[in-house]
Amino acid sequence: MGIQKEPFGQLPDGTPVDIYTLVNKNGVKTRIATYGGTIVSLEVPDKNGKLADIVLGHDTLAGYLNRKTDPYFGALVGRYANRIAKAGFILDGVAYHLAKNDGENTLHGGLRGFDAVVWQAEPIKAAGAVGLKLTYLSKDGEEGYPGNLSCTVVYTLTDEDELKIAYEATTDKATPVNLTNHSYFNLSGQGVGDILGEDLTLNADAYLPVTSGLIPTGALGQVKGTPYDFTTAKEIGLDIGKVKGGYDNCYIIRGGGAGLTLAARVSDRATGRVLEISTTEPAIQFYTGNFLDGTIVGKAGKVYKQHCGFCLETQHYPDSPNHPHFPSAILGPGQVFKSETVHKFLNE
Repeated sequence: MGIQKEPFGQLPDGTPVDIYTLVNKNGVKTRIATYGGTIVSLEVPDKNGKLADIVLGHDTLAGYLNRKTDPYFGALVGRYANRIAKAGFILDGVAYHLAKNDGENTLHGGLRGFDAVVWQAEPIKAAGAVGLKLTYLSKDGEEGYPGNLSCTVVYTLTDEDELKIAYEATTDKATPVNLTNHSYFNLSGQGVGDILGEDLTLNADAYLPVTSGLIPTGALGQVKGTPYDFTTAKEIGLDIGKVKGGYDNCYIIRGGGAGLTLAARVSDRATGRVLEISTTEPAIQFYTGNFLDGTIVGKAGKVYKQHCGFCLETQHYPDSPNHPHFPSAILGPGQVFKSETVHKFLNE
């Protein structure tokens, strides 16, 4: 059990980037880079105790610096995760204009979101756990957002084979805040086939229908009787052909937002690996790597094809600043944004 720091290269302007390796008493290991707070690797055992890296990504920093080769692999996402329609919103009577980096919309914080900055890092240790505390100050006006937003994210790897992510933020001016991690998982191992045969359960009776631009319509859809129903365990690929392009939908967690709640469970029959995700957030975005097209070569030379990884991003609703009836994602001065997500790894 321990934590180790190593250099991971530098940005074009010379800014150094480090990578930290966290290991628990069972040999579960994760490597986290200060660039984007990125989970570069995550090794967990199968039913026979064999470790494998189950997250997509790159062996070197260079792969993460180009959006063509890095669709947010393992990164911290903010200031606002997911999409904001027409790259703007009105807050307290003031119109704010953001970068258009997803057609007419803003995606994952803009052109240079939290995934593309270097975070300050501090290793931490506690009883039965090792961790990494990351901090970043997003200045007033950065990517068009109001307020100086002070952010802290703590990754904790426990001896119970849990990877916890705790988010905290404060601001000096009202601003939208929606933070998440964008890891792509494959419980068989990164680059080992697709994830269509993995079984998924979502603790969600409802989801947010979207437009062709993947913006919520504002309505609440019921999953029962639709291809979006994962209320009981179902192979990810069973109904994916009935969903244009694949799944990229925000699910409303049953009882979500009222404390740490189980949101999702994924199991891989071949390896026995199980991932359970609990969160304090009200929603979770399920994405099946639809835009991976075989042009990205990842770790160990693995080619990432469509549906070779899934994302389960705990978060507030997409485009909340433009939907007053959605749970508010506005953080004001004197308030503290707090959120926690726990990834629990098991075998069956």
